[in-house]
Amino acid sequence: QQHLVESGGGLVQPGGSLRLSCAASGFSTDSYHIGWFRQAPGKEREGVVCLSGRDGTTYSADSVKGRFAIVRDNAKNTFYLQQNSLKPEDTAVYYCAALPPSRFIDIRSQCTMRTPEEGWPYWGQGTQVTVSS
Repeated sequence: QQHLVESGGGLVQPGGSLRLSCAASGFSTDSYHIGWFRQAPGKEREGVVCLSGRDGTTYSADSVKGRFAIVRDNAKNTFYLQQNSLKPEDTAVYYCAALPPSRFIDIRSQCTMRTPEEGWPYWGQGTQVTVSS
């Protein structure tokens, strides 16, 4: 069964860094589309960074470009969200997600859909990132 387990969240000061982990089982991270999403209190879940399992194309939200990156370690069947230069507005619950590569998608559209809960079938449990001084 496809399963995602997250870790790595915590409290960090502005300007600091975190690396969130998403350990996958039941599928290969080198073939599935993968992504990171976040949900702040009172806001909808939004795409942060996503990676196409078909061609390796990435998409990053404008708010995190140059600061966040999605990284795969296929030997560990794990992918990460490297978060640098964190800002208070990055505070949210972060979720990893996966989508079978058999579904042909545009990764930008898939990452920016208004209700990603409906477009990504496999989700981690969420991990809290709080950026505060």
